[in-house]
Amino acid sequence: MAKASQDTSKIHFHWTKKVGTEDDDVEQPSTFKQPNSNPSDQQDKKHENIKVKTHVGVPTPRKKLQAVAIARLRAVLTAFGKNRSNPPFGGLLGPRVVGTLFGSKRGHVHFAFQKEPNSPPAFLVELATPISVLVREMASGLVRIALECDKEDNEEKKAVRLLEEPVWRTYCNGKKCGFATRRDCGPKEWKILKAVEPISMGAGVLPLTEPEAGDGELMYMRAKFERIIGSRDSEAFYMMNPDSNGAPELSIYLLRV
Repeated sequence: MAKASQDTSKIHFHWTKKVGTEDDDVEQPSTFKQPNSNPSDQQDKKHENIKVKTHVGVPTPRKKLQAVAIARLRAVLTAFGKNRSNPPFGGLLGPRVVGTLFGSKRGHVHFAFQKEPNSPPAFLVELATPISVLVREMASGLVRIALECDKEDNEEKKAVRLLEEPVWRTYCNGKKCGFATRRDCGPKEWKILKAVEPISMGAGVLPLTEPEAGDGELMYMRAKFERIIGSRDSEAFYMMNPDSNGAPELSIYLLRV
């Protein structure tokens, strides 16, 4: 019996060990549940997907350089568009000019625009209107003078600046007043402009000693004008009032139609 019990214990020992090994073998298939047993791997894969998506959305350095270059080009074009009202058809005059009306009492009106009081005139025309008529118009109220010239189809004449047109049709407050002709600044005109150079704004009479002066007196009016460029074919000059109140007493329009 003792031997039989020892044998059964041994058999039980071997059976339990065998069962243990069988359990181990049975439990091994549970190791195939890798997706649940390693959650960190799934998180790593999610992070990799997120990184790929964000990497696609961020522009490359080359794209950044292209965007900066385009922005600079747009800024240059904008600045060029804003300054387009100056040269090439802006001429020698700026946004503020000195304007002088002068002529003998029995003669025609001369009108000159200068960049500075001591600079040569960039625009000098002789109107067919007598200066006495213009003074009378100005005494009655505001004066609007329009000078019109025709557009030319010739390419060479298209290159002429507006201030360099030779002949103009003249209108004073809507009434046709003959023609105006562009003049060169000769010694006589330059002498008159030098005589009124110290005057910034005002009107009066200057004595003249030349025999061709008629009655020996020359009327003048001098003031600062604001220059507005509408296009290559239109400019306007508005007399600036010292008190900056009310409409300008004198306005001159240059139009190419």
